[in-house]
Amino acid sequence: MENTPKHSLGQHWLYDDISLEAMVHAAHITKGDTLLEIGPGLGTLTAKLVAAADRVVAVELDKELADSLPTRIAADNLQVLSEDILHFDLTRMPQGYKVVANLPYYLTSHILRLLCESKTSFSEAALLVQKEVAERVCAQPGGCSLLSISVQFYTEASLGMIIPAELFTPPPKVDSRILALRYLKKPRYPEVNTKLFFQIVKAGFSQRRKTVLNSLSAGLRLERKMTMELLKRAGIYPGARAQALSLDQWYELYKQIEAEHR
Repeated sequence: MENTPKHSLGQHWLYDDISLEAMVHAAHITKGDTLLEIGPGLGTLTAKLVAAADRVVAVELDKELADSLPTRIAADNLQVLSEDILHFDLTRMPQGYKVVANLPYYLTSHILRLLCESKTSFSEAALLVQKEVAERVCAQPGGCSLLSISVQFYTEASLGMIIPAELFTPPPKVDSRILALRYLKKPRYPEVNTKLFFQIVKAGFSQRRKTVLNSLSAGLRLERKMTMELLKRAGIYPGARAQALSLDQWYELYKQIEAEHR
């Protein structure tokens, strides 16, 4: 049956009206908006979106669900595409579109990266993700990760409503939480070489149990003495762990390394 959630696709249906309304509210949807819904499933959220926005583009990997959605939701402003979001061309969306989605847990990090790095920028997003992942994205120094640094580089991230597992069919093993993202209208760090910046950050997080001195020296293939000097110039304690560094500290380190590349 098409209504039966497919475990292989990470499908969990959400029917709770309060939770669905919270998703719409978290994206600050207005009548003039164009929305991208990822994985609409049975359309319980889609019905709310077509009533609130000007246009909804729903991308659904499951062909049976994609084919049946227009019959479930009879709306002139709904476009259903049977495609894999990982291969969907986001430049087909207008600049400043909004994203609302109940994301499969196993795809969350990948989809976040695609959305943040696309040439066509979204303005706001309300994403229902695993509770721990939402909290990790919004983490502050001491609990930072490559994921939190990557998302906060492009957006202002905040936490929304917690949605208990028992509200889903079938219930996942963990609770979910709304992750709200507001894409920065102006880059946080103008004229930064993003490729070099994230090369540095990835090197820093490549050996989480080691100090930033050791992980950067190994990851960037820099002499220990040079790495120590660069950290000193950036005002970073060499014995710190990568998760303790703020986004601004990574940028200070980037500036020092970028200067050496000139």
